Order: sequence, then C-alpha cells, then structure tokens
Amino acid sequence: MGMTNEGAHYHIKIKGHLDTRWQDWFDGLSITLTDDSNTILSGIVVDQAALHGVFKKIRNLGLPLISVNSGASIQEMTSSAHPNSNKQKIEQTKHS
Repeated sequence: MGMTNEGAHYHIKIKGHLDTRWQDWFDGLSITLTDDSNTILSGIVVDQAALHGVFKKIRNLGLPLISVNSGASIQEMTSSAHPNSNKQKIEQTKHS
C-alpha cells in the first residue's frame, strides 16, 4: 500500500497501557486501551519519516512493539475473535 499526499492510516499496537496524556506527544494519534492490557495508537501518519518518528518515541519509552497495521480497523486490532475468523473474511473476499 503506497502513501498518498494525505498519508496513511495506521494502527500501532504496543505492550502495556499507555496513559492518554501521551496523546499530544504522539502527534495526536488516538490512544485506545485494549482488554488484553495493550495500547493501540491510531491515526493518520503523513509519511515514512513520521512513522519512524513514532517508532522512535515508542522505543524511547521502552515499550515493546507488538504490531503495525496500515488501514486495519480498531475492531480488528482489539477483537479477541477465534483465529479462524480472519480466514473466513479472507475467503469471503476471494469469492466476491
């Protein structure tokens, strides 16, 4: 997926809960706390340099990075659905 002039929407999952007071420091990315004691940073990232800047901030806080997804929904990131549920979605897409 290429980035446009408007950037791309990212969901970055990190281990542990991050207080919402960090939202401004993460350039306005939304902070969502998950039921599995992790945090998802989400929002528009303007380019690869900005994305690497977010990674640097995560590293500087000593937070383990779990996953990075471009274009995934918060529901997909936070759901504790059965592992085969994504397979079903992929199969439905193939047959559409």
